[in-house]
Amino acid sequence: MLHYLKLGDWFIVLLGGLTVITLALKIWNGDLADTAVIRSGGKIFSVVSLSKDQTINVPGPLGTSIISIDKRRARISSDPGPRQYCVRQGWLEQAGEIAICLPNQVSVELTGKRKRYDSLNY
Repeated sequence: MLHYLKLGDWFIVLLGGLTVITLALKIWNGDLADTAVIRSGGKIFSVVSLSKDQTINVPGPLGTSIISIDKRRARISSDPGPRQYCVRQGWLEQAGEIAICLPNQVSVELTGKRKRYDSLNY
């Protein structure tokens, strides 16, 4: 079947593929974040700017979680929870990304002008 395709057909396939890739990158990627919303026990503990490098200690039911902000990105660098899923998530950089430590009820969410979506709601 490929031998039936002519040069113009290959051009259209290439152009369509590039269009899909460009749209996916433009639509699904969020902007860089400018603030971090830190929650403890379901309530906002602090809203901090990502422009200043800092370390924040957040109390929770199991102990203290440590949130690091460095080079306009944030992460939970230490948590007293047993499985450390939120610590393993690593650095968050784009608006809409979030790390949640459920056992200690601590989370950090990055916000900005536009969020990155991983699914559409309808």
